[in-house]
Amino acid sequence: MNAFNFRAALSALVLGLAVVAGTGIVSTVPVQAAVRPAVGRPLQEAQSLAAGGNYSAAMAKVNQAESVGGLTAEENRVIGQMKSYISSKSSATGGKGKLANDYRAGRWAAVISDADSMRGQLDGNDMAAVATAYYKLGRNAECVRYINGHFGNGAGEVVLQIKRACAFAAGDDEAQTSALEELVTRTGKTEYWGQLLKAAERTRGLKDHQTLDVYRIKFRTGTIAGPEEYTLLAKLAISMGFASEALAVEQKGIDAKILSGDSINRLVALTKTQVAADQASAAARMAAANKAPNGDALIKIGEQLWGDGKYKEAIDAIQAGIKKDKTDMDNAQIRLGAAYLGAGQKDLALRTFAKVKGDPKQAMIARLWSLYARK
Repeated sequence: MNAFNFRAALSALVLGLAVVAGTGIVSTVPVQAAVRPAVGRPLQEAQSLAAGGNYSAAMAKVNQAESVGGLTAEENRVIGQMKSYISSKSSATGGKGKLANDYRAGRWAAVISDADSMRGQLDGNDMAAVATAYYKLGRNAECVRYINGHFGNGAGEVVLQIKRACAFAAGDDEAQTSALEELVTRTGKTEYWGQLLKAAERTRGLKDHQTLDVYRIKFRTGTIAGPEEYTLLAKLAISMGFASEALAVEQKGIDAKILSGDSINRLVALTKTQVAADQASAAARMAAANKAPNGDALIKIGEQLWGDGKYKEAIDAIQAGIKKDKTDMDNAQIRLGAAYLGAGQKDLALRTFAKVKGDPKQAMIARLWSLYARK
């Protein structure tokens, strides 16, 4: 390219930049500007590529020009102008600009297509837009897969809400629970705790002991609602031999003016009678538990001690039970984890809850306690 033609091309470029960017620039590159062919040729190619919509290749040519050593002030200025031209044109007709325009217009299939053409260039907001597009199109299973594949464990609240909605529409219970658990972890909001625990309570085949644990966590997260749930928690605790724990629940309900009336007074009187009987028989029950062939009785005593707030004694009793044969280890680890947590040993509690892997329902209860431990 001769000097005249090159300068003419650069003049056209600058005029083009003025039109695209709307800056009102009308100046051209001075005729005497010293732009070397090693810089000018890739810039000219970049202009052609950008005009054709190939913005990534255009930027590669700009980078080639920029890599030439000893750039003059004029060459740096022209390179900067080319970058602005490519950026303005790509924002208007492709890339993130097109994705944003398609999103605002509700062109959901186009949003997904835009994202496919921009692999590696999307930020979190862009990917949230793509997830929304899958949801709007009713492609719910793909929505869940997209979020899992592109966000991993780093999804924020809005994206997790989208994941939960898509999972619900797809009938994917596991993904719904996963999204709720992540929402609880990310935000700690009471509303998500309440939804998660309600979902856990509806699990088919849940045993009374597992329901008791769900309500224990409701009690601790402030999501227990009304006199019915307070009373159910107290009655479950009494029926399983944890009268001291039941009495504490009843008293809190009374203090909060949630529980009142003759039926509650009778329940409290019954609970106090059971507490007295438990205290009177404590030594005999401990002796029998120590002699028992398995550790389940010691585990239960440890759980009672946990309910009394005697965490060190609870840990000792549960550990003694674990050492015996034929012990329900999933239950033992849940009780030991709760005792560690009560004693302020959070890391030990989390490691202990993580050992519960046998019964899926017990594993769910252990996960709930783990989430509470991280609260």
